[in-house]
Amino acid sequence: MASLPPTGLPPTGRPARLVVLVSGSGTNLQALIDAIGADPTGFGARIVAVGADRDSIEGLERAERAGVPTFVCRVRDHGTREAWDAALAAATAAYEPDLVVSAGFMKIVGKEFLARFGGRFVNTHPALLPSFPGAHGVRDALAHGVKVTGCTVHFVDEGVDEGPIIAQGVVEVRDEDYSDDGVALHERIKEVERRLLVDVVGRLARHGYRIEGRKVTIQ
Repeated sequence: MASLPPTGLPPTGRPARLVVLVSGSGTNLQALIDAIGADPTGFGARIVAVGADRDSIEGLERAERAGVPTFVCRVRDHGTREAWDAALAAATAAYEPDLVVSAGFMKIVGKEFLARFGGRFVNTHPALLPSFPGAHGVRDALAHGVKVTGCTVHFVDEGVDEGPIIAQGVVEVRDEDYSDDGVALHERIKEVERRLLVDVVGRLARHGYRIEGRKVTIQ
């Protein structure tokens, strides 16, 4: 695991600036929009931009309906994956975020992005890391026959779903989850994930945090 900066979000007297990255429907983004809208002062953060890796997705439409600026950075518009990563980093940095939040962003960022936002890039995963990393966390958990699974909010580093864990939520596995390939289980995980992400982002923004090795402490 690459080392990450040890501290984050020192008090500034203003709401933390969030850039949220999406690839699809944007339900996690909507949960953040709703939570901030319900308590703009108390939440401690505001969304200054929403970025995506593709056009014409519901996540961008949610941002536009909320009056949040958007940008799109498509891999196919760049000659190499490294060039795309640098362009994504530059587009994100233009909004001067304190935190970057992956809300269903389905691309793996590279060295340039992490050089700018390591220790400030928050992601969610539909399993209890370090178990079942990768793209099929729900399926893999069922295949292993676990009795509980859940979701993890963590900081992103150069590994795949290996960064320091911030918080986790537990979801019980039911017998009927095996009859629909985990579809209902995944939906229950998403419900917990949305609540956990909103809670974590708010607490990080309001209180600040420290990363010491693998341990994340919200101040």
